[in-house]
Amino acid sequence: MTTPTFVYDGDCAFCSTCAEFIQTRIPTRARVIPWQFADLDALGLTTEECEEAVQWVGPGGVKAAGPDAIALMLRDAGRAWQLAGGALQLGPIRLAAWPAYRWVSGHRHLLPGGTAACSLPQAQRDLLYPKDA
Repeated sequence: MTTPTFVYDGDCAFCSTCAEFIQTRIPTRARVIPWQFADLDALGLTTEECEEAVQWVGPGGVKAAGPDAIALMLRDAGRAWQLAGGALQLGPIRLAAWPAYRWVSGHRHLLPGGTAACSLPQAQRDLLYPKDA
């Protein structure tokens, strides 16, 4: 695989809003795709990994999750974005980024654009919102 891929939760309105920001304002080469529409097997990802955090799969099978995935996506975008991505990878910032990411992830249903469905694991979303309905 030569094209990097950034995978997010397409059932979460907050995550989708963030992905739209990436697609319209951050010039990454990555394909930005909801995990629900991605070929997870081909990417070497599991549903559980994708429910846990955003994912980055780069050339050579480089994988990262959460703020580490965001840092790699930003570094891929070049120019000023590279600086932001590099900063996010610095020890003290990276150390603080994971708890911040987990807090946002756990509260995304309360953030602008979030919905109650954002807080549920996929299995529960499938029960509440069957795709065949």
